Amino acid sequence: MAGKSKILIIGGTGYIGKFIVEASAKEGHPTFALVRESTVSDPVKGKVIENFKNLGVQLLYGDLYDHESLVKAIKQVDVVISTVGNMQFADQVKIIAAIKEAGNVKRFFPSEFGNDVDRVHAVEQAKPVYGIKAQLRRTIEAEGIPYTYVSSNSFAGYILPILSEPGTTVPPRDKVVILGDGNAKAAFNYEGDIGTYTIKAVDDPRTLNKILYIRPPKNIYSFNEVVPLWEKLIGKTLEKTYIPEDQLLKQIQEAPSPLNVVLAISHSAFVKGDQTNFEIEPSFGVEASELYPDVKNNTVEECLRRFV
Repeated sequence: MAGKSKILIIGGTGYIGKFIVEASAKEGHPTFALVRESTVSDPVKGKVIENFKNLGVQLLYGDLYDHESLVKAIKQVDVVISTVGNMQFADQVKIIAAIKEAGNVKRFFPSEFGNDVDRVHAVEQAKPVYGIKAQLRRTIEAEGIPYTYVSSNSFAGYILPILSEPGTTVPPRDKVVILGDGNAKAAFNYEGDIGTYTIKAVDDPRTLNKILYIRPPKNIYSFNEVVPLWEKLIGKTLEKTYIPEDQLLKQIQEAPSPLNVVLAISHSAFVKGDQTNFEIEPSFGVEASELYPDVKNNTVEECLRRFV
């Protein structure tokens, strides 16, 4: 373990947080998770906490809204990774304030883990979500805090089971709805691989003050390519309905919240192709599978197999 940074994960019991905590422990980093005392007795999150303990993760009791507990936790580590959910994106300014006071942090990873918010073509309904993340980036940069922003694009375990159709939980067996013309390319990444790549970046000088894009070429697919893969796995041809962009934009306008936001983010990723429609320039970013070719990341087909 000598020489490996001590890592604190804030929001570690959340959707992507669990994978990052696990990756940190497995990569041999002294790993700390900030948790509320009430979380330990929660029937669902209590099981996650139990798994953390089995991995050797040290629990630090505290709260995003308790400045003193945040500073105390941060002073014990070298790197802070935030994986808080969207309701707390704006409140990460509290982590920034605690990092500034603690004065010892070598790197901060804010809760990003999606599209690159500085390079999206978002309609109005998605702008608040992307805007909060972008503003947080500017604050981190203005405060001079060393950072890495992880643009992990699409969570394969979340998007592939629903094939981008909100409100469903399993892949379709009869009919599938495809947004736009189905040709826009997106990057689908298994959450465990996102955890591994994030932790690999922690002590890597090549990712300092850069955006880490998780965009392995073999994981870039359009929905017109994903659907046939799924059809092959289930041995069945699905009835396909395409939603033209103008119709989708009308749905976004008319849908209640939060469905309108979900549809607007889907429009950005799966119609505009905002995960893949730009080149990664060395001035602002690096690509994870190029930096870490030793990581055997899960393919889209392997991710889909889990739902057969």
